[in-house]
Amino acid sequence: MSPDVRRLLQRHAQLRHGPPVRASSDRDVSGVELSPGLRYIEILADWLAPPPLIETAFARWPEPVATRRLLHFDTETTGLAGGTGTRAFMIGAADWLADGRLRLRQLTTTSMAAESAMLRTFAQWIEPDTVLVSYNGKCYDAPLLRTRYRLARLADPLAGLGHLDLLHPVRRHWKGCWENCRLATAERQLLGVVREDDLPGSEAPAAWLSYLRGGSAKDLRRVAEHNAQDLKSLAGVLLYMSALGDIPGASGPRR
Repeated sequence: MSPDVRRLLQRHAQLRHGPPVRASSDRDVSGVELSPGLRYIEILADWLAPPPLIETAFARWPEPVATRRLLHFDTETTGLAGGTGTRAFMIGAADWLADGRLRLRQLTTTSMAAESAMLRTFAQWIEPDTVLVSYNGKCYDAPLLRTRYRLARLADPLAGLGHLDLLHPVRRHWKGCWENCRLATAERQLLGVVREDDLPGSEAPAAWLSYLRGGSAKDLRRVAEHNAQDLKSLAGVLLYMSALGDIPGASGPRR
């Protein structure tokens, strides 16, 4: 038995037999129920003003990308180690509408059995010419989702898509100037965003697992708020980077 499978079985055992969680009357997870155990949130935000084309010289792309093709995405997961024992319990995505508003969409599973429905729904948001935008998504989010699609025996909708991972150009430009290059630092330095009462991403797994065992939905709602701000910041950092032009040493995208 592989270590990843063993960890997954141990996590399931903890959910069933772990330390008791006080049953809570606050079980309201935001959004509408698309199918059993799958919640959907959609928010339209007036957030900056994108041009029709996004200049991508900062990432050494051969040509600008039409704003309509961009899909910013971010996952909230059961751990940071990756592997088959880690799953995404929330997928957030943001795209620009024709009227200039940013559309935020989030899928949250409230049961283990809802994962396949979440993956199928997310796949419907992706077009053949979609360009993904993420922050460390090439190394973490995309491989994790690829594994989950494979385990669910579903086609991987991310395969072959262009992918702008903003972490790498941010590091090339500001490494050594900032204390770190995390998204929270980039959004503060570049966009002036300072989060208040934000649930740290490291606490997201505990929030979901506690909810599955009958606990309060309060922290799970805070995870959704955290994820929504991540999506807005992704869009904002991309617009900031696109205005910088060519960044020496930037490398082209892997398609």
